[in-house]
Amino acid sequence: MRSSEKQEKMKKTGEKTKAKRSKEEQEEQEEEQIFNFNNNNKAADEDGGDEDLTDSEESVFSGLEDSGSDSEDEEEGEDEESVEDDDDDDEEDEDESVKTEQVQQGEQKEEEKEEKEDEYAQDSSDEEDIRNTVGNVPMEWYKDFPHIGYDLDGRKIYRPIRNKDELDHFLDKMENPDYWKTVHDKQTGSDIVLSDEQVELVNRLQRGQFGDVNFNEYQPTVEFFTKDVMIHPVTNRPADKRSFIPSLLEKEKVSKLVHAIKMGWIKPRRVEPDSRGRFYDLWANEDSSILSNHRMHLPAPKVQLPGHQESYNPPPEYLFTEEELSLWEQQDPSDRKLPFVPRRFSNLRQVPAYQRFIHERFERCLDLYLCPRQRKMRVNVNPEDLIPKLPKPKDLQPFPTTQSLVYRGHTGLVRSISVSPSGQWLASGSDDGSVKFWEVCSSRCIKTVQVGGAVKDVSWNPNPSVCLLAVALDSVVLVLSPSLGDKQVVSSSERLLSGEQEPTEEAGPVIWSDTEGEELNRGVRLKIHHPKAVHQVAWHAKGDYLASVMPDNSSHLQVLIHQLSRRRSQNPFRKNKGLVQCVSFHPLRPYFFVATQRSVRIYNLVKQEMTKKLQANSKWISSMSVHPGGDHVICGSYDCRLSWFDLDLSTKPYKMLRHHKKAVRGVAYHRNYPLFASASDDGSVIVCHGTVYNDLLQNPLIVPVKVLKGHVITHDLGVLDVTFHPTQPWIFSSGADATVRLFT
Repeated sequence: MRSSEKQEKMKKTGEKTKAKRSKEEQEEQEEEQIFNFNNNNKAADEDGGDEDLTDSEESVFSGLEDSGSDSEDEEEGEDEESVEDDDDDDEEDEDESVKTEQVQQGEQKEEEKEEKEDEYAQDSSDEEDIRNTVGNVPMEWYKDFPHIGYDLDGRKIYRPIRNKDELDHFLDKMENPDYWKTVHDKQTGSDIVLSDEQVELVNRLQRGQFGDVNFNEYQPTVEFFTKDVMIHPVTNRPADKRSFIPSLLEKEKVSKLVHAIKMGWIKPRRVEPDSRGRFYDLWANEDSSILSNHRMHLPAPKVQLPGHQESYNPPPEYLFTEEELSLWEQQDPSDRKLPFVPRRFSNLRQVPAYQRFIHERFERCLDLYLCPRQRKMRVNVNPEDLIPKLPKPKDLQPFPTTQSLVYRGHTGLVRSISVSPSGQWLASGSDDGSVKFWEVCSSRCIKTVQVGGAVKDVSWNPNPSVCLLAVALDSVVLVLSPSLGDKQVVSSSERLLSGEQEPTEEAGPVIWSDTEGEELNRGVRLKIHHPKAVHQVAWHAKGDYLASVMPDNSSHLQVLIHQLSRRRSQNPFRKNKGLVQCVSFHPLRPYFFVATQRSVRIYNLVKQEMTKKLQANSKWISSMSVHPGGDHVICGSYDCRLSWFDLDLSTKPYKMLRHHKKAVRGVAYHRNYPLFASASDDGSVIVCHGTVYNDLLQNPLIVPVKVLKGHVITHDLGVLDVTFHPTQPWIFSSGADATVRLFT
């Protein structure tokens, strides 16, 4: 009995050990499956999505079966108490070691998951966070499936349960205040309530407006293509290689033709002799093609096609009324628009023969052979070639553009203005009998001198070492010393005026006299009495000589030159050469410019002879100015013209400018900048850019850059005088509105 019991116990223990071995093999297989599953999860993570384990899968790989095996061992142990304790202890140790290994593997897996989550935590590669990642596919493809797509982790998005029927929809429509702006999203299967901004965006799009509220649909367009021809092309694509390489196909064809001609395969056409002889009937076989080949053949003009009024059933607006019919009958046949009266017939069979048919055919034949036809050769001219290529005004800056200051104080016409050589002071003479001295920068009147008559002209001494002003009124030229400079300038001015008059044998036409008393206190230092009214005074560049103009046709005393240091005067001309308008000294050479009504004469003061006579091509010269270089002269005239003379080029004007609408009163050159200006009675001052090149072969560049307006036309008089600032690109103008204006 004991032996049989022992054998049964041995069998049971053998079966237990076999069961343990089979369990250990199953656990190893499960560990391999877990390892393979983790590797697959890694690959899936690298591809961009982790599949989370479901509850059933977690239960499979969470070690619950091991606990079950332990419980089974315990149950079997309870059934059989006779198993050895040592074997049970070994089994428990092995089970605990397996559990600890599984726990360590689980912790390693969690650490790997956390590391991967940290790696992609800041990933912003997706532009939009879309829950459903199925893309732009029809959602009908998912109607037979419980899910409607996949999220970013690759998990299925299950279809939400919608148990609403029509009654629920109706109640929701009546009770829910946001029902009208609720939208059903097919991709997620949920209802979305639109915000106020989204509703406003939808309304704007439905009205045909732009979605962005701040977008300006009327902003100015950018002109990518303009009339200006640019240097750079629109596209800079390099030319193809075939565009500058001879064609190989053409070369092959030409070589074949050359070879065929050499071999005699291609023969030239033989010109057959004319069998008709030298003389033949020109009109024997007349053909239009023969006439068209004629070099001077002109086809006859075609007859005008009939219009609606020639129809047998014309529209009612083409039929004459009784008034139009009576008017047509009264008109001469040559004045009628139509040679017939339009009539209406019910059908074509009732239309009679046209009475004027033979007459019109005869007139047509007369027109064809009596009216000469002429071939007019059209000149193909590029329109861009007709427009002079001038630079843009913004490339020619600086030049005066805006009115900066207005000098007010005169009560009459301001006929003349002049700027001091330093550019700090401005003098103006008016018909109210006063000469005012202004500070240029502040438009403040520094000094007013009453001269007791209408001032015709004022001119500042161009020598910067003295401070003197010449004033012309009636028949007297006054020399004023305003004492506006420093002490050294004032003392040098006093020394220049302190010279005594040299005694002469003959009493000249000019009387020099010093001033006393009140006039001396006002600043009038010298008086030069002339026999006639003086209209203009002009200084020499060195400041010692002064020229005065007395226009009078009956006398040869029209121009006098005075020397201040010696107080003597001389008449440079013996004969009268016309009515002198204005004079000017050459800025560099000993030349003297005298402008009469229609011409400008240039005299050499050293040789005492006339060197050149400029024809102005205008009716009456009003003003003149000489370029600082001395080789160019501009003249303004009362017939609205401005003439530019190039003394090295010709005695006729190089350029005639007709920009003003009324008489040109004054012209001026700038001393340093390539600018000149003209003032007119139309109340405007036109500033032009005039570049003079050192190269004699290159003509001056003349470009009008700005029209300055500001003066009010008074008694048909506008701007009376104009002058530039000596150092800055500023211009002063005086007008009939008793103001002086500064443009900068």
